[in-house]
Amino acid sequence: MKFNCDMGESFGSWVKGNDAAVMPFVDMANIACGMHASDPMTMARTVMLACRYGVSIGAHPGYPDLLGFGRREFALEGEELEACVLYQIGALDGICRAQGRRVEYVKPHGALYNKMMRDEATLDSMIAAVRRYGVDLPLVVLGAGESANAALRERAAVQGVELWFEAFADRAYGADGRLVPRIKPGAVHTDAERVIQQVREIVEQGQVSTLEGGTIPLQADTLCLHGDNEQLLAAVGRIRAALS
Repeated sequence: MKFNCDMGESFGSWVKGNDAAVMPFVDMANIACGMHASDPMTMARTVMLACRYGVSIGAHPGYPDLLGFGRREFALEGEELEACVLYQIGALDGICRAQGRRVEYVKPHGALYNKMMRDEATLDSMIAAVRRYGVDLPLVVLGAGESANAALRERAAVQGVELWFEAFADRAYGADGRLVPRIKPGAVHTDAERVIQQVREIVEQGQVSTLEGGTIPLQADTLCLHGDNEQLLAAVGRIRAALS
């Protein structure tokens, strides 16, 4: 089980998260590509930091929405969405190549990620964009139970794309298996003990408790802790220890 974190989401003089403190504790850095957050210098510095600690680098594309931090849905479909995603992967990959690295996977951000998981056309566009850039790039999607994961895996395999399934350490789940919208109370876990409990539940039991009080099956390859969850950054070492 690998630990991933959204990073490189600062923009100019505006700072988001604490990448330098978190990077030593993660396996995968999902680096913003300049549309929902980040800028060329932030991307370059974050790639350099990932190189220093031997962390895998993933492209973290989102909707073109700096003002809304990529959490608002945009009406991009088909070729337009593919081009938007290809643009972002290529930008980060160019910075990686200059430092002797490559983008190793793709994980969409925010509203794009959520729409991909509920809208088949958006998912197909994401898969197509990843395939067109490089068939060796896995696409990170929201994990679920074994049968649901298998169906998604087969859908991506048609285009020759591998999927990595993700669970969230610091987000609440609904009974439908989706992430609870951030506007609802309790959607984001800010208590380290609650996060550690959820990590252990996912890793050891293959399930997760829902906000409604039940449990649902959840099989995942990687766990995400959000880089902008300031309350948990100080406890990232403890959370990593629980994951181990």
